[in-house]
Amino acid sequence: MKVFRIIGRSIRDSFKSIGRNFSLSFASIMCTTITLILVSVAIICAANIENATKLIEDELSIVIYLDSGLSEEKINNIKMDINSQSNVSECIFKSKDEWKLEMKDFSTTYGTILDYLDNNPLLDSFQVKVYDIEDIHKTAEYIKSIEGVKEVKYGEGMVETVVSTFDVVEKIVIVVVVALILVTAFLISNTIKLTIINRRNEIEIMRLVGASNTFIKLPFVIEGFIIGIIGSIIPICITIYGYVILFTKMGGELFTNLIILIKPYNFVFYVSLILVIIGALVGMFGSLKAVRKHLKI
Repeated sequence: MKVFRIIGRSIRDSFKSIGRNFSLSFASIMCTTITLILVSVAIICAANIENATKLIEDELSIVIYLDSGLSEEKINNIKMDINSQSNVSECIFKSKDEWKLEMKDFSTTYGTILDYLDNNPLLDSFQVKVYDIEDIHKTAEYIKSIEGVKEVKYGEGMVETVVSTFDVVEKIVIVVVVALILVTAFLISNTIKLTIINRRNEIEIMRLVGASNTFIKLPFVIEGFIIGIIGSIIPICITIYGYVILFTKMGGELFTNLIILIKPYNFVFYVSLILVIIGALVGMFGSLKAVRKHLKI
């Protein structure tokens, strides 16, 4: 019961402190709000970039065209050689007749031309998927060296550029998120520091009557926690409604079908939960930092 009384008193004192130092607390809440909005945007960007990269990796395949006139045994040997590569996750054979049917379905013009020809000019092929897209060039180069392989295509150059660009952007976003969190912690820490300075006499009296260190520290830590929670309310609302509106307006794509947006539900709720946790933890961290530095207890 004593613990609950201490916690209850600390929560009451925290709200009183926020009220007494409203201008400072309001400034910290606004800074937390602005920072968490930026953090939310950064998290949404990072998640969608990662999702786009994963979709590219899932859809990307190496198309391998074989020399004409290869025997079935030779084709099977090439397939075994391709599957022996550790980076190959799937290898599917597609005959030239299958290509012909697919091209006829795709375009009546192609179908007319192919039907006019006496022999099928297309080539047998393999479609290969890889585990690690970063090693796709090395895998493609090995496949090119296999006897019986005529040509290897996977969008070389463009694929590496797109993936590396997404990777750089994602890393930049992570750095920005960390920097924003540290700035928020610093601002809350300064607010708590000023609160401590304003309440020095009260703290001194509590020391003289034998109050424990925990009893003195707890209200300041809870105050930082409350500031963080309040500061996360507006960012959460903007995240939920803003992302749903963006997704609807953009039709689930960002400028191009290369970047498919993550569906809002339950994504926005996960982001909102992250914002609450960040707000609360950063508020508590900032408070603890100020308490340890400016309360000599």
